[in-house]
Amino acid sequence: MNSPDLGKLGFGGAGIGNLYRAIPDGEALATVLAAWDAGIRYFDTAPHYGLGLSEQRLGAVLRDKPRHEFIISTKVGRLLEPNAGGGQDPEGFDVPAATRRVWDFSEAGIRRSIEDSLERLGLEQVDIAYLHDPDVHDLQAGISQGLPALEKLRSEGLVRAIGVGINSAEAALECVEAADLDLVMLAGRYTLLEQPDVPLLERCLARRTGVVSVGAYNSGLLARPDVPEDAHYNYDLAPPEVLERARALAAVCRDFGVELPTAALQFPLRHPAVVNVTAGATSPEQVAVNSARMEAPVPDELWEALERVGR
Repeated sequence: MNSPDLGKLGFGGAGIGNLYRAIPDGEALATVLAAWDAGIRYFDTAPHYGLGLSEQRLGAVLRDKPRHEFIISTKVGRLLEPNAGGGQDPEGFDVPAATRRVWDFSEAGIRRSIEDSLERLGLEQVDIAYLHDPDVHDLQAGISQGLPALEKLRSEGLVRAIGVGINSAEAALECVEAADLDLVMLAGRYTLLEQPDVPLLERCLARRTGVVSVGAYNSGLLARPDVPEDAHYNYDLAPPEVLERARALAAVCRDFGVELPTAALQFPLRHPAVVNVTAGATSPEQVAVNSARMEAPVPDELWEALERVGR
């Protein structure tokens, strides 16, 4: 397997799908353009993000760019079906619930998911397809149905690379052992704050499966130089012991003149299995900050000191 060259920093599309709050179209499109202007060439999205809104907005910008210059990934496993109930989306995105998500890991469902995504994106092909959240829905169905279906799509040339987008390192390891994956998109489980207790990254390295690290800020806990009392971790308020660990990391960073979010964003790339860190943004300013943090100098002595903090 050969992971595509994604560059150090990727753009995550959940935010422009109105995650937690509505963003005007103009702001969302300006954010994607800012990522392009910053030199980012890997863009990730999913039908789940705003019931297709993220794909629509991302495609509105990227379909006018030279196709050979960027890599785009989307996800499969959730189909969007018409929803007669109306109202607002109940899964965290500030969008009308004109459609609803239906889990489908079958080959037919995955093929339809790709076709639907291409229509929303306005593109002829996506480069990477990830099976989305098999650990949340049905891991064994993902392994027995979803991953073989993706392998088939890759063999047919419909996608260049395949993988899983997942929150559990343990489940990710099962997927890596079960299928010929190019990539694992691992959310929040290999960060400055925490590293998995299972040999996932070592197995990925041995099998030449690249790891895309997302959630490097652990739901915002590591996103600010000083960790506030109301910081979130795993999409909930951080418990006291987690706040204490994050503040200890921040103090070490401060001693070396480096801000905690800068170290957090760069940390995953220190492991040779990690090929990219993808970060979301909801404004051009956030893109600029992430880009600057990725390029900021960090002394080797800081990494050595962080190792001694103990995690």
